[in-house]
Amino acid sequence: MDATIAAISTAMSASGIGIVRISGENAMDVIAKIYRSKNGKKDIRTVVSHTIHYGFIYDGEEVVDEVLVMIMRGPHTYTGEDTVEIDCHGGVYAMKRVLETVLKNGAVIAEPGEFTKRAFLNGRLDLSQAEAVMDVIQAKNSMALKSSVEQLKGSVQRAVKEIRARLLHQIAYIETALDDPEHFDLTDYPQELQKIVEKESENISELLKTADDGRMIQEGIKTVILGKPNAGKSSLLNFLVGEDRAIVTEIAGTTRDILEEYISLNGITLRVIDTAGIRETEDVVEKIGVGKAKQMAENADLILYVVDSSLPLDDNDREIMELLSGRKSIVIYNKTDLEAAVDIEELKEKTGSPVIPVSVVEETGISQLEDEIKRMFFHGELSFNDEVYITNARHKAALEESKESLKLVMDSIAMGMSEDFFSIDLMNAYESLGSIVGESVGEDLVNEIFSKFCVGK
Repeated sequence: MDATIAAISTAMSASGIGIVRISGENAMDVIAKIYRSKNGKKDIRTVVSHTIHYGFIYDGEEVVDEVLVMIMRGPHTYTGEDTVEIDCHGGVYAMKRVLETVLKNGAVIAEPGEFTKRAFLNGRLDLSQAEAVMDVIQAKNSMALKSSVEQLKGSVQRAVKEIRARLLHQIAYIETALDDPEHFDLTDYPQELQKIVEKESENISELLKTADDGRMIQEGIKTVILGKPNAGKSSLLNFLVGEDRAIVTEIAGTTRDILEEYISLNGITLRVIDTAGIRETEDVVEKIGVGKAKQMAENADLILYVVDSSLPLDDNDREIMELLSGRKSIVIYNKTDLEAAVDIEELKEKTGSPVIPVSVVEETGISQLEDEIKRMFFHGELSFNDEVYITNARHKAALEESKESLKLVMDSIAMGMSEDFFSIDLMNAYESLGSIVGESVGEDLVNEIFSKFCVGK
């Protein structure tokens, strides 16, 4: 980390302000070469830390831009290093010229995520917090932002480190007892350890229970629209999205592939997927679309089953109802502007799902649909509380690995094996948990994680 790095930290598009960030041991020397105050007398290297200074950036004797320069000395900075942020005008060319001038005077261009990587390597953030930085940037809704900020504040770190500390205590006890058997009696220890490991396994299980909810917070509720051809699925999608995203015609089977859109519903993101109408067909392309629809339904968090209420239920409807079995679903009782041929109570009984009368044509019933989704999301099985949420797939995998290692400890106790085996699997669990916060990960994994960041962050 000897090099002093620099990058544009704001979006590369015209805006009111652009920021060029510099970090490293020579950051103050770099800015001193190119910054001049209004009267030309201020030595930027001697100013107090965490102060802002008006002036100009010069490339030789050429004025590049009028700027505000923020001076922040390490270790009390984002990266833990001396850091300078240049607030320049937000034109693309202006930002590029300021960056070019910085690079000409001793800095090198930063790699993607290198500022946050340095924060991690300098101990300013653990790995879970560093990953939360990108989650904050990519948050699609208020809940995703809230969970990411909580992770950035250390919610995951605290939960994981508490479990690790207790496991480490047991590892140390076993190792000490094995080295000094005269002063440590392990006769009753396996039974005691059994209780401890069972408790920690339960703690990990509680964290894992939040993983599905955490995924939906970050990625949105995967909501699949199912129904027969011409039931009004695509019209529903268009109405929810607020534009003509799907082709709508009177011809059955118009939708043959998967259409996907994101919509926000009072802080909840729905990843809405329109599918081909489910029916028996000889059309090869349509048959593929029907197969995809069924596959999407199997992996859905929520199914919106659109029923054409003006037509009697048939075998195709019964096939769709089978797909709803064991899954969260809402029945959209569509086309209420027409004479009904389907009984609502019959639908409720056959599907076991709430039924919402809707007319996409007359735009009625949509608010009730939104209310039902919110009810399921907040008060039903898809509820969220103020607790730690596992939103990262890597964290989930590490928790599963640690839980499996603890299971091996319990298996060893049950088989009456020696304490050496307990220690090995306890250490494996300890290290798996450590990978979440970055205390037992290789350089390749660290590089891979930060390579996904944008330049300038």
